[in-house]
Amino acid sequence: MIGRKREINELNNLYSSNKSELVAIYGRRRIGKTYLVDETFKGRITFRHAGLSPVDENKKGMLKAQLEHFYYSLLLQGMKKSKKPESWLEAFYMLEKLLEEMDDGSRQLIFLDELPWMDTPRSGFMTAFEGFWNTWGCHRNNLMVVVCGSANSWILDNLINNHGGLYNRVTYEMKLSPFTLNECEKFYANNNVKLSKYDIVQSYMILGGIPYYMGYFQSGMSLAQNIDNLFFSKQGKLKDEYNRLFASIFSNPEVMKKIVDLLYTRNAGFTRSEIVENVGINDGGTLSGSLNALIASDFVIKYVPFGKGKKEHYKIVDPFCMFYLHFVDKKKKLEDNFWQQNVSSQQIVSWRGYAYENVCFNHVQQIKKALGISGVITTHSAWSKRSDDMEGTQIDLLISRNDNIVNMCEIKYYGDKFTVSKDYYQVLLHRQDILSKEISPKISIHNTLITTFGLVYNEYSGIFSNVITLEDLFAE
Repeated sequence: MIGRKREINELNNLYSSNKSELVAIYGRRRIGKTYLVDETFKGRITFRHAGLSPVDENKKGMLKAQLEHFYYSLLLQGMKKSKKPESWLEAFYMLEKLLEEMDDGSRQLIFLDELPWMDTPRSGFMTAFEGFWNTWGCHRNNLMVVVCGSANSWILDNLINNHGGLYNRVTYEMKLSPFTLNECEKFYANNNVKLSKYDIVQSYMILGGIPYYMGYFQSGMSLAQNIDNLFFSKQGKLKDEYNRLFASIFSNPEVMKKIVDLLYTRNAGFTRSEIVENVGINDGGTLSGSLNALIASDFVIKYVPFGKGKKEHYKIVDPFCMFYLHFVDKKKKLEDNFWQQNVSSQQIVSWRGYAYENVCFNHVQQIKKALGISGVITTHSAWSKRSDDMEGTQIDLLISRNDNIVNMCEIKYYGDKFTVSKDYYQVLLHRQDILSKEISPKISIHNTLITTFGLVYNEYSGIFSNVITLEDLFAE
């Protein structure tokens, strides 16, 4: 398995503990939760079950379908034939009896996948699950229950932050994040997909380090051929993934998409009041729930832009969503071979520029490591400022450190080494001057270039104190 070393070790340690464990694993759809559990516990799962997708079933009959599906899982894994359960209380009682019959004193591992899908409206699922764990499960020292779900906000609200019968009952929580560039490189190599670091970064701009999506890449094809194959061909496997993604993890997918559509239009993001104004959603609990769900799913981050006091902004950071909205969404017709035919066009060259900024936003830990400040407490954000003498300035990434330094980062995605011209040198001096007026005189500004292949050294290149390249971003 590529990556996930820490997660594998943690799961094995929990399996080896001498007490009951209730483990919640969450992360966005297609991140590899099921694969992680299957590979880590191969041959050791006592009982497993996965909820039925609400997208694929008539919602009126979902409770009956979920219960029937659970019953068949019980039969497949050793239960003697009996009448089908008519409630979740009855279904979990059947599971308890099956596990008692199978109990030989060794560890029993229960894997319930896509748990949020089982909790259909007015089904009584959570009451039954609480009863299963509180009355029976938590008292069995050889029992380990692993639950997964792509609806991250459901996992957080109903399990991890539960204030009812499951309060403080989850013994361990684990959030799976997308692959880093380093893990992407290993994944492609393992699948015999030969891509340069330059192209792997572009694949990250599009697929966001989601292993399931990356698994569609075909050996022997270029990056452009693979992208056409996935998004722009008639049978493109990811052509409709955006809508499926939202429908499968959110109860209000259309509202979520409206928020994401808005956030996509501004790199620095929007305040809560601006979202209310532009999307037409009342400023209340529903909006809070929607924003929290988008954050929990790694689609959006909440941050305070540098120098803006305490005014929080919401910014989209999911590369897959950003790519889809830019090149696929609302297009009446998708052209076959679009990516191959336009790979050098200004449209795609410009897109790479700001998409690379997002890659860097998602690899701040690697940037800190390259700067030698892994142990320093920092905050990071984009920053913009209006000024009187010019239209203003915008800085791609600011890393504010508690050692009295601010790294003012310029992000450039180039096919060769970057050259600082006289005009660009003047722009950097201007930005540095504006920023210096916004910060304490005890703080030093370090101009930092984050690029692809490095810097051409000339009379102006000394403006940069630090230069970070692809090699640095690919660090573990």
